[in-house]
Amino acid sequence: MGDSRAPGTTAVLLAAGAGTRLGLGPKALLPFRGRTLVEVIADVLLAGGCREVVTVLGADAATVRAATDLSRHRVIDNPVWDTGMGSSFRAGVAAAPPADHVLIALVDQPGLTTETVARLLASHRPGRVTAAAYFDVEGKLQRGHPLLLDALLRAEAAETATGDAGARVFLQTHPDLVDLVDCSDLSGGQDLDSPEQLHLLD
Repeated sequence: MGDSRAPGTTAVLLAAGAGTRLGLGPKALLPFRGRTLVEVIADVLLAGGCREVVTVLGADAATVRAATDLSRHRVIDNPVWDTGMGSSFRAGVAAAPPADHVLIALVDQPGLTTETVARLLASHRPGRVTAAAYFDVEGKLQRGHPLLLDALLRAEAAETATGDAGARVFLQTHPDLVDLVDCSDLSGGQDLDSPEQLHLLD
């Protein structure tokens, strides 16, 4: 039998950006699989094994709330979202139950699957960071998202989140703590950043 006191995992879905580079409004509201991108990704995180999803909204938050059904999830607003992703990262981590691991996911990753989430949860080792990894054009395995921060590491990671950097500074400072999990058989791990990438929503 498992230890009932073992930490659970709360997903933090970063969905606060204005989607300026894409030019179509908040990415959270992009049409995807007959719904919106934020609804689909939040449900994928829950179905993959996270016990709850904290969705962080920012740009046009009221519009996003009105246009989506996120009733299965916790939704928080980041009033200073325009200072960069770091503030949303900190807000989401702070909203997760204190004893939980946190799985950081991006709303602009339409290729995320329940299998990817489940693989990260199953691969995680205590006191470590577990990151999905994908092969780049040169055939090298590169760290991507989602990213699972152990409950013992989340506070330090949040402290270093600033500007547009979420966990980046923490990860660069502690590369020895990061375990890469190859998820390239499940998706390419691309972020949706430019109009040329809209095909990822097909």
